[in-house]
Amino acid sequence: MSKVNKVVLAYSGGLDTSVILKWIQDVYGCEVITFTADIGQGEEVSLVRKKARSLGIENICIENLREEFAIDYVFPLFRANAIYEGEYLLGTAIARPLIAKHLVDIARDTGAEAISHGATGKGNDQVRFELGIYALNHDIKIIAPWREWNLNSRQKLLDYAKQNNISIERKHGKTSPYSMDANLLHISYEGGLLEDPWVEPEESMWIRTVSPENAPETPTYLKLSYDGGDIVAIDGHIMCPEKVMEYLNKVGGENGIGRLDIVENRYVGMKSRGCYETPSGTIMLRAHRAMESITLDREAAHLKDELMPRYANLVYNGYWWSPEREMIQTMIDVSQKTVNGEVKVKLYKGNVTVVGRQSKTDSLFDKSMVTFEDDGGAYDQKAADGFIKINALRLRILGK
Repeated sequence: MSKVNKVVLAYSGGLDTSVILKWIQDVYGCEVITFTADIGQGEEVSLVRKKARSLGIENICIENLREEFAIDYVFPLFRANAIYEGEYLLGTAIARPLIAKHLVDIARDTGAEAISHGATGKGNDQVRFELGIYALNHDIKIIAPWREWNLNSRQKLLDYAKQNNISIERKHGKTSPYSMDANLLHISYEGGLLEDPWVEPEESMWIRTVSPENAPETPTYLKLSYDGGDIVAIDGHIMCPEKVMEYLNKVGGENGIGRLDIVENRYVGMKSRGCYETPSGTIMLRAHRAMESITLDREAAHLKDELMPRYANLVYNGYWWSPEREMIQTMIDVSQKTVNGEVKVKLYKGNVTVVGRQSKTDSLFDKSMVTFEDDGGAYDQKAADGFIKINALRLRILGK
């Protein structure tokens, strides 16, 4: 092994990273600095410091990044209407560049020569973490234990933990059968029963949402206010991005919004079945497109739609810090200057329905032109005759 004196470990306190912590100490014989990002994953963050100390760690970094996550990563993502392969709202992918950034910052501040993470050699996250890390520090060393060790099963990890007196907490009396990732935007579930794409997920798996069948019989209406493409208020109450997401997660979850069961194409080449709960993101995507529908010029909107799959692929594959993502983001953000107004949505038994949209300052919807009643000469319908004939010219020539 190459000589390393200090390594910064992305540490969750779970089985994988707790084993990795001890393994790095044993194999590399170096000081381990743990970093835990609080990006809205839940209560387990409060236990991380105690767990790291029990493993002999003195330099423990825990940072509340929920506001930064919402403002600098999630909201720009939703200005782009980004969605991967038509369904996935990129809840895991969008968190990785933020974590990578802070890992690099801590390594710089502490003089650490290396960074380590718990992503497996089969998944996307190893790529996302490491592309981000190298983009921000081109000569840092990376230790990826899943690509080095032979602890390649959950049972081997549990055996290693037992041999080294590493305590593994059981939530609700048992170990979750799923590999889970949670943050302010979503929760993902993989592994276990989900490895058979024919098997329906257990109802007990879902955490943030009630089943649509058990959602309230009365719909919930929300008015979302936009400024520059971002939600700034809900039902007239001004909120920061973090609070917007927290509120939409709560209300959306209560109405069964945001469940998803998909098979996706990983960047490394294999297909993977995953289930996701993204209440806030599901509402935000639907409402943002509605706001753009009356405030964006047709060609600007269509150009955004053409670029969106490229943007989503860049985020999914780990290229958040690439120049091409930043170029597309700049164009998207410029387009949002006129995306101002209000959208009214109805949440009902798993569905998000847009039932109203308005903009007092930037609406391009002209009722006098589109009305089926007398428009008072606002639009000369006879002009359509020449428009059609000019556009049909090449088709008529081909027809000959």
